[in-house]
Amino acid sequence: MTRRLLALAAAALALAAGACGGQDGDATARPSRSTAQTTGFVPSLPAPHAVVWAVGDGADGSAQARALATRIAADRPDRLLYLGDVYESGTAQEFATRYRPIYGSLDALTAPTPGNHDWPLHAEGYDPYWRRVRDKDTPPYYSFLAGDWQLISLNSELPHEAGSPQLRWLQSVLRGPGTCRLAFWHRPRFSAGSHGDSPDMAPVWNALRGRATMVVSGHDHDMQRLAPVDGITQFVSGAGGASSYPIDRSDPRLAFGDASTKGALRLELTPGLARFAFITTAGATLDGGAVPCRR
Repeated sequence: MTRRLLALAAAALALAAGACGGQDGDATARPSRSTAQTTGFVPSLPAPHAVVWAVGDGADGSAQARALATRIAADRPDRLLYLGDVYESGTAQEFATRYRPIYGSLDALTAPTPGNHDWPLHAEGYDPYWRRVRDKDTPPYYSFLAGDWQLISLNSELPHEAGSPQLRWLQSVLRGPGTCRLAFWHRPRFSAGSHGDSPDMAPVWNALRGRATMVVSGHDHDMQRLAPVDGITQFVSGAGGASSYPIDRSDPRLAFGDASTKGALRLELTPGLARFAFITTAGATLDGGAVPCRR
């Protein structure tokens, strides 16, 4: 009987260990939305409601960027998705003198993804900055839970084609049922901005089809919401402070676009629904609505 009890205890420990893994780097399992995980690079949130802001291209040291960060902080968000780019080259000095003075007060809440300006020198700037914040090695991609949604940080600057480690990792964390997932990375798959679409991101987008409902990116210095493609709504939230980029308003996919002001995307994540709003530095709501998901 004693050996049987020991065996059952060992099995329970093994199951618990499995439930706590699988979020960062080369993870092989997706965490259950019913159990908050706190062992990943960005801690998961157990509450069924989460306020999440998303913005990129804002760490240029400008007064506009600082004002927007103040607006975001005043809302007391649960998480901030920083969508990449610390100008100009993502050096350690620029993280210290441009990013930290603007967004440093939100470091403990921030889930980052690297931009094209950051990645060439990521070993000098991006990686050590976030390693100091988290006291953990900085993974190139990872996932966590918030508001009963799975949020997935991907890296548009690393290989993501068929057979790549990143795509295999993504496929492994998409095995579970439902579509209550939000993926975020820097260069948008679809955009009516001056940078336009990123066709190289197609393998990632295709992997998300039927398994996610939102993708949030930066790169184009504006705010956009595109009509759903494959059941996924692409948001662009790159109006964080750097000089604005024009939007092609003749693009038939464009459901909302603004390049005249600075602002960010605010999300309220709840079981089965995400409410969204693009909010300016002055607090005006430019666009809003809701995206349902299947649990």
